[in-house]
This record gives sequence, C-alpha cells and structure tokens, in this order.
Amino acid sequence: MAYALGALVTVIALGTVGFHFIERVSLLDSLYLTVQTVTTVGYGDISPKTSAGRIFAVVFMLVSVSMVAYVLSSAVQSIVQSELIATFGQRRRSKKMSKLRDHFIICGAGRVGSQLVRHMQRAGETFVVIEKEEAKVNELSEGGTTVLLRDATREDTLREAGVEYARGLAACLPDDADNVYVVLTARDINPRLHIVARAAEEQAEPKLLRAGANRVVAPTIIGGRQLAMALRKPAVGAFIDSVTANELGLEFEQVLVGISSPLAGQKLRATINRSELDVVIVSIQRQSGEVFFNPSGDTAIEHGDVLIAIGRAESLQKLDELARGVQR
Repeated sequence: MAYALGALVTVIALGTVGFHFIERVSLLDSLYLTVQTVTTVGYGDISPKTSAGRIFAVVFMLVSVSMVAYVLSSAVQSIVQSELIATFGQRRRSKKMSKLRDHFIICGAGRVGSQLVRHMQRAGETFVVIEKEEAKVNELSEGGTTVLLRDATREDTLREAGVEYARGLAACLPDDADNVYVVLTARDINPRLHIVARAAEEQAEPKLLRAGANRVVAPTIIGGRQLAMALRKPAVGAFIDSVTANELGLEFEQVLVGISSPLAGQKLRATINRSELDVVIVSIQRQSGEVFFNPSGDTAIEHGDVLIAIGRAESLQKLDELARGVQR
C-alpha cells in the first residue's frame, strides 16, 4: 500500500513538471491540470493548448488511470487481507482457548494486572488476559501472551476465556464496582472457581467477599504493611522480600496430598528427610480448615491435606510428586 501511494505521488509530480515545461504555465496551474487528469473530472477553465501538451495529456491520462486503478486495488487488497488476518487470528485464538483446561484468567492488565502477568509468565503458568484497551492488548500479544480485546464484565467474554474450565481468576480491574460484577458473574458460571479480587478501596473488601471472591487483595493495605515491616523490622522485611522475589533461590509452594500419596497416613518426621528433600513444612491445612503452623515431627499427614512448604524449586518439585503419588 505504501508503494502504491508513493507511485501515485510520483505520477502527480511528473505530470506537474511535464505540464509546466510543455504548456509554459505556472506550477499551480500545472498541478491543477494534473489533478484534473488523475481524477478524470475533465478539463474546465484550464486545458492543454499546444499539440505537444495534448499528446502529453493523452499519455498521462493512460498512465494516471492505470496508476489510480492500481492504488485502489492495492487499498482494497490491504483492507481485505487485514480483515482476513484478523478473522483467522480470532478463530485461531478462539480454537486455542476452547481447548484450555485448568488455566487462569486475568481480568485487566493495568498496573496490578501487568505485574501479575509477569509473575505468571515466570512461573510458566497457562493463562488468558482480558483487556479492553487496544494498546495494552497489542503489547501483550507481541510478547506472546494469549489476550482477548474484550470487556471483562460481560458474561460472554468470561465464557470465551473458558471460565467454566479455569482453575482460578484474578479480577484486577481499576474500578471496584467492575470487579464485583466480574466476581459475581464468574462465581455464577463456575461455583468451584478460585477467585482473587483486587480492591482499590478498603470498603470494597467485604462486598467482593460477599460477591464470591475467595480472597481480596488491597494493594494499599499490603503496601502499608510492607512499609511498616521495613520500618520496624528491616531484617525481617528484607528476608521476606528476598524470598518472594526469589532472590535467595527459595520459593513458597502449596501441595495437595493425594489419595495414592506415600505421605498419607505417615508422620511428618518419617516422610520429610532433610538429606533427601531439603524443604521446610511451614504449615499443614486439613480439609476441615484446621491449620497446624510449624507442625512437629509427630504431626500426621492425611489425605486431602495442603502442605505449605519453603525450599528450592527442585526440592519443591520432588515434594509435589510425592504428594501426588507420582512414581519417578
């Protein structure tokens, strides 16, 4: 398309120069004659007077008409091609998302949502982002992220993102009312979905919980806690920041003890060998909701328990395989 427009400009420039030297008229009148010829509106108050000018006008008419036809065909081709690419791209994304299972959905890619996207990418998780600002969608798409240019508050958008089969959803929209609507809709579609919602205002937290969110995160409150920790207990704050930022090579992980796991029915001291599995079990959460913080070695591990552990990635992977009963 750019080449076609460049060729058209070149033809107009050549016509202007040709009429100027052949007909001995001003550049403005030459441009006027050229545009009349290119647009095929016909000559009116100004027309070629000399034989040479008329011959040039005939040749220029043939060339300019061909050039205009070329430009128009290029424009139509470009529009049709872009529409086809967009249509096929949308179909490809829809087909890809229809196959997604046990994935995550991130609603909103603003300041909070973009940070969440980066963390999910580093963790290698499968997720879909819903964002209604085209600039952000293009930026995410260029980075290889699966993203929908849609309104996350619409039910059909959440269904298109596969909310029925998703493992979790994060409502990160900047407006609390929109987040409440997203949570309500997602909870109605998938009662088993784990939903985390962002609260811009502290007063929105109970509303989001009543709407169906499993957990509400208020960045202002968390920021205040971190500031207080950094101010009052700087060593503790630095350690927690180092762990959460993975600067020490340590990570937190939660693992679910499966029914076929060799850990089920055993005491903690008999299952976690520090020489083989260098992890620390921080807490054990029963299916009933009972939580054992810093459990002793005599604490029994039961089927359905959630173990919260800290350690290096490879050790946590081994613990997860043991909890799921995977044979290596």
